Amino acid sequence: MATARRILRATTLFGPPLALMGLIFFLSAQPDLNSGLGTLDAIGRKFVHFAIYGALWWLWDRALNHRYPLASAVITIVYAISDEYHQSFVDGRVGSVRDVLIDTAGVLAAWALSRWLARRQERRLSA
Repeated sequence: MATARRILRATTLFGPPLALMGLIFFLSAQPDLNSGLGTLDAIGRKFVHFAIYGALWWLWDRALNHRYPLASAVITIVYAISDEYHQSFVDGRVGSVRDVLIDTAGVLAAWALSRWLARRQERRLSA
């Protein structure tokens, strides 16, 4: 029974970031994700990069019980690098250092937001 609970807990914690990584991998394997909306499409895809990698950092931070935010950042950024490398082998796609930088900005923004929210919560509890 204890083993089943540990497996369920591990699945609950590690399943979401691994599932998101799988989705990213799947989408990166698509030859063309262009919607045909020109500049709006390009800006939208960069925003999605930013948001998705911020969310991935948050999911890893949650999986690691909010104790190792730097480890969560390293996991997420290394995955961003590997994702761009993966895209360099997909017809119609290219790996981009710019996208890794956007992904990293999403990680840093999520981390900063998380810290800000935690401090805000601490102030509320101490008041």
